This record gives sequence, C-alpha cells and structure tokens, in this order.
Amino acid sequence: MPKEELEKQYSPSRWAVRRGAEETLRTYTQKGVQATERARATRRSLLSVPYGAREGEELDIYLPEEESEDYPLLVFFHGGYWQSGSKDQSAFMVQPLTARGVAVVIVGYDIAPRGTLDLMVDQAARSIVFVQKRFPSNKGVYLCGHSAGAHLVSMMLLADWTKHGVTPNIKGLFLVSGLYDLEPVLHTSENDALGMTLEDARRNSPQRLLEASRVPPGDPALRILVLVGQHDSPEFHLQSREFYQLLHRRGWKALFVEIHDVDHFEIIWNLTQTDYVLTQMILDTIFQEF
Repeated sequence: MPKEELEKQYSPSRWAVRRGAEETLRTYTQKGVQATERARATRRSLLSVPYGAREGEELDIYLPEEESEDYPLLVFFHGGYWQSGSKDQSAFMVQPLTARGVAVVIVGYDIAPRGTLDLMVDQAARSIVFVQKRFPSNKGVYLCGHSAGAHLVSMMLLADWTKHGVTPNIKGLFLVSGLYDLEPVLHTSENDALGMTLEDARRNSPQRLLEASRVPPGDPALRILVLVGQHDSPEFHLQSREFYQLLHRRGWKALFVEIHDVDHFEIIWNLTQTDYVLTQMILDTIFQEF
C-alpha cells in the first residue's frame, strides 16, 4: 500500500462522517472530560490510586452506590495511539455501568515518548493484578480497551500471570476499534513519537504472536467481543476481522460486531448513554444475558 494511503488508513479522525478531523478530536476530548467530571462529582470513587512506583502508574476506581466486596469490575484502557489520552478524560461508561452495580476502573499508563510499548503492556498487566488483589472476591474482571487500549487488552491474552503471583478472574474482553498487527504503523507519522522498531512491533503484535503460539486458549468460558465502528477505516475493519477470525480458529469464544453508524470516536464516547447498543452489550455480557 502506498505510504500516502497507509497514512490515511491509520488516521481515524480522517474517516469521521459528521465532523471534520479537528472538530472530531476536540469533541472527543470534551466529551471525555465532561463524563469524567460528572463521574467524579456523582459517584463514590477512589482517585489516582497507585498500582506501581512510576508517575503514570495510577488508576481511578468508581464504585456503585451499594457497598460490596464482590462487584463485577470493568477495567478500561484509553486510546490515543499510545501517545495521547489520559484516565482523566476517559470515564465515558461510569454512569450507566455503576448504576447497574458494576465497579469501573480507568487505568492510566505511561504514554510515549515517556513510555515504551513494552512498558505499557507490562503496566496493563500489573494494573489488572492490582485490581484483582484489591477486589479478590469480585464477580468477574472485564477488560475494555479502545483503539491503542484495545491493543493493550488483547496482549493480556498472552500474559504470564504466574510471574505476578495471582491470576486475575478475567471473564470477558471488549476490544473496541483496536490494532492487533503493529507493523503498518511503522510506516506512518504515528510512529514519530513511538519510535517503534520492526522488532518492537512484532514483539507487541498479538495477531502475529497468537498465530505463532502453540499455547492453547485459556478459560473456554472467556467471552471476547471484537468491535469496530461502521465508519472506521477499511484497515481498522480488516485488523478487527482478522483478529476475530484468529481467535475463533484458536478456540476462543469470540464474537465480531460492527456497530452501526458510528466512527472511531463515537463508538466509545456513546458509552455515556445507557440505551447505546454497546453499553447494553457490555451489561448483557457481564450479567450473562448476551
């Protein structure tokens, strides 16, 4: 694929159908900030809880009104091409999920250039271990990631939990408009801040790692939803569909869903709405109704 076309395919804001690229990105940030401010003002919360020693290793926990030690937990990893975004503007789903008794954890991690991909993957694993230890009686840990965050979540399928001394009670993954083969990103301007080498990309590409792995899938009851927006770019569609097909071939309980009439950003910011199809899919999966 010519470099110019590759650049276009891997620039999600250029595929927004209702707004220009700049307005889309501005609206995405505004909606994230507003959702987070509302969540902090109206929900019980534990903010900027450290899960490690580095400055970026903090997470926010939003709790349902009813006190309990056995909530189901949704752990969310924000997008931003591993180089932008923050837990402080990512609490989109807190209101509708906590209203149904789900605790929501928004994870911060060290984005580029301060953080490398290897570090971010390690931080994702350690944050999940922290949550499991903090809520050992949970009714299930459900991982959700958007875009670059979906990549981090998908890498957890390859995590060696034995080295962390605890195996999280992971029951489901929601992979929203993600990237699973990082080699194409090497040839775009998105790699300027990341500074990925070919070896970095291959070491952190779950599509390639799972294709080469002989390790059988984990818990057969684990539910994996691979989701993409109708107006995501063709390359984002291809990456999601190919990753779903790989999971299906390897025996995971996976489902591929194209969310109608949303772009790369609307697919996640609409999680502020209780009646949004993806909000309902998440709740139905958590409560085993889907």
